Amino acid sequence: MPRIVYLIFGCLFVGLGFIGAFLPLLPTVPFLLLALWCFARSSQRFHDWLYHHPRFGPPLRDWDQHGVIPVRAKILSTAMMVVSMAIMLAVTDLSVWTYGGIAAVLTLVSLYILSRPGSPPDRS
Repeated sequence: MPRIVYLIFGCLFVGLGFIGAFLPLLPTVPFLLLALWCFARSSQRFHDWLYHHPRFGPPLRDWDQHGVIPVRAKILSTAMMVVSMAIMLAVTDLSVWTYGGIAAVLTLVSLYILSRPGSPPDRS
């Protein structure tokens, strides 16, 4: 893919991450991780700016260096998956196999999230 496409997507993801910093249900760090990945393929300057940003840089560096997902994010993401599953059960008419498949995927994602450290080793 051309570098400009990665640059455009990186800027889009930074925008979504910035909005997510102010809207409680929109995640911030996952969008910034996507932006960082895009910038790594398009602009070293933007990558370094985001990676060393005073507000957004620390969680990105914690993930990059230690695979950290903060405890608050673990709780919120797991709770949102449970709520999503409950809403889906209440308002859709899917087969039992479809519900089971979705529940299995959400369970595996939750287990992965919960298995990650909650803070870097030096801040345990």
